[in-house]
Amino acid sequence: MIHSKRHGEILRLLGEEGTITIASLAERLGVSQETVRRDVKPLADDGSVLKMHGAVGLASMVGEAPFERRMRENAEAKRLIARMVAATIRDGEAIMLDTGTTTSFLARELLGHRRLTVVTNSSDIARTLATVNGNKVYMAGGELRSDSGAAFGISAIEFVSRFSVDHAVISIGAVDADAGLTDYELEEAEFARMVLSRGQRSLVVTDHTKFGRQGLVRVCGFDGFSELATDQPPPPDIAAALSRAGARLTIATA
Repeated sequence: MIHSKRHGEILRLLGEEGTITIASLAERLGVSQETVRRDVKPLADDGSVLKMHGAVGLASMVGEAPFERRMRENAEAKRLIARMVAATIRDGEAIMLDTGTTTSFLARELLGHRRLTVVTNSSDIARTLATVNGNKVYMAGGELRSDSGAAFGISAIEFVSRFSVDHAVISIGAVDADAGLTDYELEEAEFARMVLSRGQRSLVVTDHTKFGRQGLVRVCGFDGFSELATDQPPPPDIAAALSRAGARLTIATA
């Protein structure tokens, strides 16, 4: 039950993020922390939200896996990018996908395709595309990470190195004009680098929120892939770096 307009806004923010601190809610709503605590009480009383130490969470989302939470972040932008990329892939082609929320959206957009050969380290992508429409799905082996359900490590890299595909697609955590493509985990960066090397077309998919960020580990420079697909024009310095490297820029529109 929504008791007021501000209650509705609190539930909307929690629907986007799952869990938010009281301090962050107060700042975003332009009210005091004490006002937020008063607003949260009836929502907690009717079971809509759960109160935690210094924070509040949407009852249906507390405890969800990190990957599921990331799937909700900028979901519409990721869906637009995925739909645009899926339209460039033909029935019967081979595609390699690394683990990531945008590549998982792409897998869902490919459900209308037939006879695809799919190589991936993502259990989510493998489950989505296996056993439908005559597809062949090859999944890299190795230890599955609990946060993403994806396999990483030397065995996963060696496995995908045996394939040559039409489209090699990675999602990326950070894009910076000076640093190029970077990510936050060494194993993810190493795997992504191998994926890009295995495609006639090497494609990076990322939403605009990743522009201007720098991760811990470098994946490659702008000359390490052939195309970047996103939902909004990148900042001028990134656009210039793409142009100098000869990488194509494609922007999805609604």
